[in-house]
Amino acid sequence: MTDLAKIPVTVITGFLGSGKTTLIRHLLAHPQGKRLAVLVNEFGTVGVDGDILRACADENCPEENIVELANGCICCTVADDFIPTIEALLAMPTRPDHILIETSGLALPKPLLKAFDWPAIRSKITVDGVIALADAEAVAAGRFAPDVDAVQAQRAADDSLDHDTPLAEVFEDQIACADIVLLTKADLAGTDGLDAARAAILAEAPRPLPMIAVTEGTIDPTLILGLGAAAEDDLAARPSHHDGADDHEHDDFDTVVIDLPEIADPEDLATRIRRLAREQEILRVKGHVAVAGKPMRLLVQAVGERVRHQYDRPWGADRRSALVVIAEHDHIDPAAIRKVLLD
Repeated sequence: MTDLAKIPVTVITGFLGSGKTTLIRHLLAHPQGKRLAVLVNEFGTVGVDGDILRACADENCPEENIVELANGCICCTVADDFIPTIEALLAMPTRPDHILIETSGLALPKPLLKAFDWPAIRSKITVDGVIALADAEAVAAGRFAPDVDAVQAQRAADDSLDHDTPLAEVFEDQIACADIVLLTKADLAGTDGLDAARAAILAEAPRPLPMIAVTEGTIDPTLILGLGAAAEDDLAARPSHHDGADDHEHDDFDTVVIDLPEIADPEDLATRIRRLAREQEILRVKGHVAVAGKPMRLLVQAVGERVRHQYDRPWGADRRSALVVIAEHDHIDPAAIRKVLLD
């Protein structure tokens, strides 16, 4: 790559727990001869996703190429965070061949694309493509379906569901901005679920979109990297609910970090997290937890009542147990969350 060539950037968007970090780990393991850099945008102050990815660092993507922007959406902090971070990556002695941006699950991608028009970086980078990840099992269940009859039927089956919340709007904006949609957790959705998810996304998309079923982030990188979409020049074809607005707010969502003591039983913690999802409508829980007698960190990832935990790597100097809990603003009660997790 010559100094005059624009560095391609792939924006990876998707709702909470859709599998963005898992996909990036796969891309890091299969770099196709490219030197990669990763920019991770967390919602919350504990950088779980960035920490997971740094564990995958190698010569193709050294640790210094994995940058984390925590506690703020990059589309809201362009001048203060995003532009300086991109400039720092470009100023490295060996520039990356391709940059991956993992957006927060709550981020709207279009404002981020507009940031690529800033004079400081417009001549240096280009949006190679926007990849939207959609949890096929969730979409198949109608959680973001715009069809009124389907929504009413779903509500009749589960009174706790509310399809008029901002969650549907976030999902629709992510799909509308995409060049390719990855239907993740295909193994959980099954054939019928994948068909239902494709139909729901097709009804939401402003234009025909290729959709690829994916399990555990496994995909041929050539299918999603090197698209040459130049998305920053194609904004009119990517409509948003927020077109015409000066900015957008994330006040509908909130986050709390819960510090935990060392635990004895990971399954007991998983049960408590499922209770949070059920009783307090918690959307997402993620973090690392210390387990008594175990030198390895327990990585915890939860989306609603679906909880996964595994030991990922040894603790460093700071054996701190902490979980990031994300919910809609009206449903987050730090005291009640602590009571469930700690009592």
